[in-house]
Amino acid sequence: MTLPNLTCATRRGPTLPAHRLPQLPGSTALPAQHRSTTPAGLERFNSLPADDVRHALLACCRSLRWAHRVAEHRPYPDLESLLAAADEAAYDLTPADLAEALAGESLTLLPDGTYSAAHTALSAAHAAYESRFGHVFVICLDEVAPQEELDQVLAAIRSRLTNDPEEERPLAAEELRRLARGRLTRLLREPAGQAPAPVAAPAE
Repeated sequence: MTLPNLTCATRRGPTLPAHRLPQLPGSTALPAQHRSTTPAGLERFNSLPADDVRHALLACCRSLRWAHRVAEHRPYPDLESLLAAADEAAYDLTPADLAEALAGESLTLLPDGTYSAAHTALSAAHAAYESRFGHVFVICLDEVAPQEELDQVLAAIRSRLTNDPEEERPLAAEELRRLARGRLTRLLREPAGQAPAPVAAPAE
């Protein structure tokens, strides 16, 4: 599979990067002092029509089974309960579910300026990983400082390239679980920003 050039422009493809999430229908920006609890965001999530909430969930994890399970257990009393349900659904992904979710992932979004400095290294590492495992490299960088993200990604790809497919599968699944938690939290908590380009849901 040919890997696109790793520039900020080309990496914002039809799949959803980790830090660009759709606004919930009918949502408004939440004042900063209310982000810790976000009752309005959770109430909207609980009251959305099933199709709308599944579409929002598919932006967090591109597995139809995961999205259906999380949606069906509404209403959630608090964010912690929602994240626990998301975790449980992620742990129960079958190999086919995991393949579906990985197929919908895009390359990890890194800070502006990274790609010109490390284009060759990133291209080679991503291409080697995708050739070996058949899907893009996924990693959650929510707890990594921006200035350390490039080194973290390169080190992780090189380390995980030594795995065989059976060893890599649970590691990729764990990174997807962590990505879904972060995306779901931001979906409910962050003020509305510029919406990304629409993404097509996987075929039912």
